Amino acid sequence: MVKLTTFAQHGGCAGKIGPGVLSRVLHQLPKQPNDKLLVGLETSDDAGVYQLDDNTALVQTVDFFSPVVDDPYTFGQIAAANSLSDIYAMGGTPLTALNIVGFPICSLGPDVLADILRGGFDKAIESGVVIVGGHTVDNPEPKYGLSVTGIVHPSRIWTNAGAKPGDVLILTKALGTGILATAAKADMLPLGVAAAIQSMIMLNRSAADAAGTFPINACTDITGFGLLGHTYELAAASSVQVELYSHLFPFLPEAADAAAMGLVPAGAYANRDYLTQVTFDDGVPGNIRDLCYDPQTSGGLLFSVPEPEAESLVEKLKNQGIVQATIIGRIKASGKGDIHIRC
Repeated sequence: MVKLTTFAQHGGCAGKIGPGVLSRVLHQLPKQPNDKLLVGLETSDDAGVYQLDDNTALVQTVDFFSPVVDDPYTFGQIAAANSLSDIYAMGGTPLTALNIVGFPICSLGPDVLADILRGGFDKAIESGVVIVGGHTVDNPEPKYGLSVTGIVHPSRIWTNAGAKPGDVLILTKALGTGILATAAKADMLPLGVAAAIQSMIMLNRSAADAAGTFPINACTDITGFGLLGHTYELAAASSVQVELYSHLFPFLPEAADAAAMGLVPAGAYANRDYLTQVTFDDGVPGNIRDLCYDPQTSGGLLFSVPEPEAESLVEKLKNQGIVQATIIGRIKASGKGDIHIRC
């Protein structure tokens, strides 16, 4: 069988342009003031939101990347779940999607492409989304993802900009997919790799549904910029300080071992170099620090909720099958996005 990951130059979400570079680029773009644009570029949110009328707003996102696994069907599932996650992170309901494909048709052949698209199709069916078309280009490196459109009520949008001092932070999936994808390329740690695959193909739909009746002050999903990168975006957009507790972090099986072996993707170092606002207790081990920066593919949702609601939300998430849902920190005070990680 052809190994898809041999065609990938960077490895999934680790191949994203780093947050520092992206920030500098976006600051050079002109602003587009529009009364209908409810969420745009300013807060680095997960998706854009455009109001249609008093009861309906469009939620739009796009994401695609190169393979993090070798099986084409599984890659299609992971890429689709990752793309759909941005709609769930905004509190929206995804409706339609367009395939986005770059593919070396002469090297890998149409059957491999069909398997990738079938994986994305099946995950779209699971989410209730209709794939209405797409676009393909011949490309030496395979890439796949979706452009997704959903809807949300304008008064019920979740953004990353509403976290409040006293809130508790809840994470819904375990960490370590980037590091374990690196292990997979070396044919190492099969138990951890299998767990990472199951995590990446799981939709965030159930987590979003479970949280729908709770007062969510802020939400984001944990993807290419890692736990700390996306937590920083939430903290900066909300003008708060965050404290995280490393002993509470959920990790995928063998992820800590893989990090200790040095199986750390380049994207983790790019995330670390950008995030100068982060400090650690001296006792936090190096491999755990690496996992905090690890670029995730199809990671979990991070909710900021009032403390009195936190335990009830975790219990509901677990009852919905989100067994790794965990309180991992809190919003300490107003601030400029600083994050401190305690032992």
